[in-house]
Amino acid sequence: MANNAKKSLIYRFRTNEHAMMLFLACIIGILGGYGAVGFRWLIVFFQGIFFAGNNDNFLDLLMHLPWYMKLVPPIIGGAIVGPLVYFFAREAKGHGVPEVMEAVALKGGVIRKRVVVIKSLASAISIGSGGSVGREGPIVQIGSAIGSTLGQILNVSADRMRTLVGCGAAAGIAATFNAPIAGAMFALEIILGDFGIAAFTPIVVSSVTATVISRTYLGVFPAFITPQYTMVSIWEIPIYIIFGLFAGVVGVLFTTVLYKTEDVFGAIKIPDYVKAAIGGGLLGIIGIFFPHVFGVGYDSIGLALLGKMSWYLLLCLVFIKIISTSITIGSGGSGGIFAPSLFIGSMLGGVFGYVIHNAFPGVTATSGAYSIVGMGAIVSATTHGPLTAILMLFEMTGDYKIILPLMLSCILSTVIASQIKRDSIYTLKLLRRGINIRAGKDINIMKSLLVKDAMTTDVVTIPAGMPLKNLIKFTLASKHSSFPLVDGEGMLAGIVTFQDFKEVVFEEGLGDLIVAKDISPAEVITITKNENLDTALQKIGLKNIEQIPVVDGKNPKKIVGILSRRDVFAAYNKALIDKSLERKIV
Repeated sequence: MANNAKKSLIYRFRTNEHAMMLFLACIIGILGGYGAVGFRWLIVFFQGIFFAGNNDNFLDLLMHLPWYMKLVPPIIGGAIVGPLVYFFAREAKGHGVPEVMEAVALKGGVIRKRVVVIKSLASAISIGSGGSVGREGPIVQIGSAIGSTLGQILNVSADRMRTLVGCGAAAGIAATFNAPIAGAMFALEIILGDFGIAAFTPIVVSSVTATVISRTYLGVFPAFITPQYTMVSIWEIPIYIIFGLFAGVVGVLFTTVLYKTEDVFGAIKIPDYVKAAIGGGLLGIIGIFFPHVFGVGYDSIGLALLGKMSWYLLLCLVFIKIISTSITIGSGGSGGIFAPSLFIGSMLGGVFGYVIHNAFPGVTATSGAYSIVGMGAIVSATTHGPLTAILMLFEMTGDYKIILPLMLSCILSTVIASQIKRDSIYTLKLLRRGINIRAGKDINIMKSLLVKDAMTTDVVTIPAGMPLKNLIKFTLASKHSSFPLVDGEGMLAGIVTFQDFKEVVFEEGLGDLIVAKDISPAEVITITKNENLDTALQKIGLKNIEQIPVVDGKNPKKIVGILSRRDVFAAYNKALIDKSLERKIV
């Protein structure tokens, strides 16, 4: 009896998809947590090799090294990373997050299994040798690859695969920053663009599990230790507004310089796998004078948060970090842009706070408070993910008192950045490949499909003069919910839906007095067969209708077909499958 009950419980678990997804999310959280911890140890290992020793304060170690020990390691690191990425996994080049977004949008979440190993080695060597990049992007890609690999082994559906990839991304961010809420938000807001409960629950489980693993090995500490800053007076609100606008501009500058640098290296007529060593040489020259830009830069960020850096050094490091990171990634190095964004933001906030506090000492906080806000504002401006930035900075610092100016500056910096440059630092990389992602989907597919390829030519029409009582009977017997109206010559005269006549359907005595034309909207939204499905979807969404008449391009009254929401998404999904097969990874 007990055995039967046990078997029944196991069967119910196996057949309960939600329970299975939570179980898989927990497994991914464990693997992602250990992956993040292992990756950090790997970076420390390579730092010890390249810079002949380890130190809890990497910046302090660099300050005491001779100039040639700052010049040579980035060159050697680039000479190793370039061929490693070029010959084994080219998607491991750069910051990694766009590749995950592409996999989610176009490949059903499928990421090559080898990415876990190649990305780990390439990024750890790049950062360990002094590359001016972060560890967050690589860990996102590593965690996502773990989730994708598990999904491929179990042969899950495309939707479930995308969720597992999101679980891996959340686990990576959560374990890296000791920030489970921000990890989940990053996956939902940036990677998936989906806040549905089906994705939300597993991602939260994975994020929490990964955080438990990281805290076990790395301790229960926020990523940055800061004094307790607060908003000193109400007069700081307009100051933080100005700072948010300023941060938005600097965020766009970072994005622009990054991809301009990539173009410059792309134009050099030498093999791609050699370019990373050239970039390493340029970075080494910068590092001789400004070793602060080497690696993830958390030591320098800590000094800025504590207000222990001069204003002129803070100002210089804003632009030098932009250049250094752009050289590292643009030349073919491997690493993320999250830590550089935090670095740039802390320096920008520090110099801004220094100026403001000296001008208005009685009503403003010291520079450290503005450094905290600056970190979130630049991350928001570059990634266009304000919710992630706000929650991450709150969890990374453990300081709730700074939350109001942080929220204000992050939102404003995102607005300004998105107005100047519509795409984020992630989606712009994909756009340059011809992939235009919005909310987790490639809208270029929609623009490439024409209405004539998706529409139905078998159109059910209704005479414009049909009495209401006959219209009611007709619609009740039909499987459709909207009907184009035609005049005596068969030309378009209007359109009716159930929404149009539901208010008069129960009115007595109107059955013979009202005809179909009387309840038709004055303006009928139409589309031609040679317009694309992206335009069609916009028109359908304009009035929240289910179907739209397709008319002849030369005669806007001649109906040639009907297009529904279902037709649009069916055509999109078919094209998505076809495109995924073309891009199939072997």
